[in-house]
Amino acid sequence: MDEAERKRPVPATMRAVRLPSAGGPETLVMDRVDTPIPSSGEALVRVHAAAITRDELEWPTDRLPAIPSYEFSGEVVVIGSEVDDAAPGDEVYTLCGFDRDGGAADYSAVPAHLLAPKPRSVDHIRSAAIPLAGLSAWQGLFDHGRLERNQRVLIHGAAGGVGHFATQLARSCGAYVIGSASPRNAEIVTKFGANEVIDYRGKWFEDIVEDVDLVFDTVGGDALEHSSRVMRAGGRIVSVAEEPPPAPAERRIESVYFVVEPSRAQLVELARLVDAGELKPDVESVFPLRDARSAFERSLTPGKHGKVVLHVDDQ
Repeated sequence: MDEAERKRPVPATMRAVRLPSAGGPETLVMDRVDTPIPSSGEALVRVHAAAITRDELEWPTDRLPAIPSYEFSGEVVVIGSEVDDAAPGDEVYTLCGFDRDGGAADYSAVPAHLLAPKPRSVDHIRSAAIPLAGLSAWQGLFDHGRLERNQRVLIHGAAGGVGHFATQLARSCGAYVIGSASPRNAEIVTKFGANEVIDYRGKWFEDIVEDVDLVFDTVGGDALEHSSRVMRAGGRIVSVAEEPPPAPAERRIESVYFVVEPSRAQLVELARLVDAGELKPDVESVFPLRDARSAFERSLTPGKHGKVVLHVDDQ
């Protein structure tokens, strides 16, 4: 960011993609709205890039109209009172709360304690692709799954948005990683560090996998239903897709379904791993903000890999 860009004044109004009523991408509109003023404890971020999660238009139906894209990367331009962990000029990235407007706009006001320094080694577009999926993977593996070095983890959907981060994070911590994926995605999963890749569509995986300490599920359905059969007694099943079915009591298997939560500390650690070359975000396509409808439509395309990202700087 050059000095002239840093000194650009904050306008009174801004572009914002909004979901005015319940619906899909066809309901999105580009509006001109008041630029938010940061309250106490908040920072105003000039958004450079905002990423899309395929089902996020279904989330804010109780608070419409709403601005989507809850993970984004940009630069702090103004801080409110009671802020001591962010300053104008800071390049940051974040997963903001789902109870407020997101980052598909020129500016977004964010609680400052949720902002983390963006990775230095990648641009805003790739930084924006990290927070939601990266935090989901981190929290699933380590907070809920308590994964440790030399343990065996089976990751369902290992080529997907959350799965490809989980595969890299699990390998980075020294676990033995088994990824389930379709045959066409086996090479991708291997590239992200899996020790083994199994075909979820072929022979039931319980016939070829055993003694798993942790199953991290990102797809639900049959894969999740059969997961307890491959586990050690006392193992853990963690899902971001749906509630795991109960396992036989004598197996002493813990089951957890969770929804990702924002975390500055974990974003700091994810950025460190990106800068160390141990974690690579996967971006599938980039759209200018004005083409938000097309971007959200693209996010719903079956079989794609990597994040769809809005380039907000692109006028």
